[in-house]
Amino acid sequence: MPIVVGVAFRRCTRAYWFDPGPLEPAEGADVVVETAKGLDIGHVRIAPTEVAEADLQAPLKRVVRLATKRDLDSVARNRDRAARALQVCGARIRHHRLPMKPLTADFAFDSSQVTVYFSADTRVDFRDLVKDVAGQLRCRVQLLQVGARDQAKMLGGVGTCGRELCCSSFMTDFMPVSMRMAKDQSLFLNPAKFSGACGKLMCCLRYEHEVYVAAKRILPPLGASIETPVGKGRVVGLQMLREQITVQLDDAEAAVVVAPQDCTWQARHAANHPIDDDLEGSDLED
Repeated sequence: MPIVVGVAFRRCTRAYWFDPGPLEPAEGADVVVETAKGLDIGHVRIAPTEVAEADLQAPLKRVVRLATKRDLDSVARNRDRAARALQVCGARIRHHRLPMKPLTADFAFDSSQVTVYFSADTRVDFRDLVKDVAGQLRCRVQLLQVGARDQAKMLGGVGTCGRELCCSSFMTDFMPVSMRMAKDQSLFLNPAKFSGACGKLMCCLRYEHEVYVAAKRILPPLGASIETPVGKGRVVGLQMLREQITVQLDDAEAAVVVAPQDCTWQARHAANHPIDDDLEGSDLED
């Protein structure tokens, strides 16, 4: 099997396979590589390893060299130029009164082109803007419109959990997230509960989903009659992450919290019941 190295070009983006040739770049090293758009500098995320040819896309681009101080100084200069390009682009957008918001800018490794990413609610005719900005920066300019999720990834921020956004801290790819996942956590009654900083469904619903699905298999449905160690009652709440059941006893005013293994109830749909639409007032843990 061929030996390849995984190189990423930005934080929290996917790594691409390259042919290291005679080089042996360590994980974390900066390298200059060939790309379809010319030379670029990247960060080694996966040290040289063997990968099956079926998992590679031919022709495989090569690692040209380990990044030198001159290369890194060039990247630093491009970073400063990109910041200025973003300011210029923002000023010209306001001048042309275009309904778009500049987000970030990147210069090509050889400084021949700057790419400005922007967000907008609709399609925008920015042909005059490109000519204007290119005249001021004296280089080729490319404008790329991105969606709400990419905007959040580029700008970063803090989620409702108090931690840095998943997309800007560790996620390299966006995973599909469905309303079914929010429904399985009983969040569908309160949109603010499952909307992220981007306004879309929170990515964490995806990797939490298996936990909730597993919990459903061992917990009774809301409203089910249940036999507990302290008497019979009705299920009025589910704490799925704790795997606990809140039961209103038939002969008492107070509710009790019990573990499912200590109770018996009549299973519905072979115990793999769905979470129904009548969950309003349930005590699901978020």
